[in-house]
Amino acid sequence: MSEAAMWEAKAAEGRGAELLAWAREQALPVLAAAADRVELFSAPGERVLLISWWPEEVAPLAPPQPPAELLSRPVHRWAFHSELVVEAG
Repeated sequence: MSEAAMWEAKAAEGRGAELLAWAREQALPVLAAAADRVELFSAPGERVLLISWWPEEVAPLAPPQPPAELLSRPVHRWAFHSELVVEAG
């Protein structure tokens, strides 16, 4: 199985596009260089989410911290252990 690490940031008012660009240019490459898979999401409320998948034996890396002026609150992080995978088909 694998481990998933979620990283979620809420942008300061009106800074969602900048936070998303920062995540794409700064955080995503750091994770993509080491993780098995990384996905970048945006959501209503100017939120940005990164989910990265790691081999069970590797400790997930945390992406760099965004500039404080882009954030409305501290970044949230969660780690998950995969229990079951069901493939569509």
